[in-house]
Amino acid sequence: MKSRTGMVLRIVAIVLMGMATVFTLLGGVGTACVAWNAPMYGPAFAAFVPFMPVYQNFVYVGVFTALIGAIVVYALVKGDRWAYWGAVGTLIIGLAASALQMFYTSTLKGVSFFQTPPTNMRFYITMLTLVFFLILLIPGIKERATMSGPWKSKGSGAMTGGVTAIVTGIIAMTTPFWAAESHTIDGNNLVYVFETPLMVFGSVVLLTGVALLAWAIPGVTALESVTMNSRENTITALKTP
Repeated sequence: MKSRTGMVLRIVAIVLMGMATVFTLLGGVGTACVAWNAPMYGPAFAAFVPFMPVYQNFVYVGVFTALIGAIVVYALVKGDRWAYWGAVGTLIIGLAASALQMFYTSTLKGVSFFQTPPTNMRFYITMLTLVFFLILLIPGIKERATMSGPWKSKGSGAMTGGVTAIVTGIIAMTTPFWAAESHTIDGNNLVYVFETPLMVFGSVVLLTGVALLAWAIPGVTALESVTMNSRENTITALKTP
């Protein structure tokens, strides 16, 4: 990493990629309700019944894209050379899939393209992440934000993985709240059907992130301490006649 700014940009990119991945996974899994059980939800989802096979494909594409995204996040943390373009390609697929699902949902419900929660949230997060990754190609920024190669210390990579895992875990555990608007029928929040898997998955990922941070922070702090002492010694040496 050529600068502190570059390291921050790299961390933000990885965290955003983690967020886009978990939203894609949750979107794919959540779509299963309509894809296989639309007749159970009465008149509100009657229009979806003929298109259930289409929504089943959205489930397959969403879950597959999320799995690829998880591999990409791991590769980004490791600093693999292919990870940057792998992330861009995965984001483009995820963005196209979410946009197509929003088109179908808005058409069947007779609402605006953007009034299709929670798929629109996945669309926004994925687009934000893709735009951020493309900004990293701008000359001047590209030279600072190196997305491949080793970190300054092993602790930096683990810290980034920890932050990403914590954010991912929180998103998963809070799904019943932010997805409630589009999943509440007759006063029942259907997201709670997946409450146990969401809580187990979110808790495991969250605790893993905390453990990574606990392991990484001492190493990162030690590196910064050594770097600061080295700078102070250099400045002192230059001032000494």
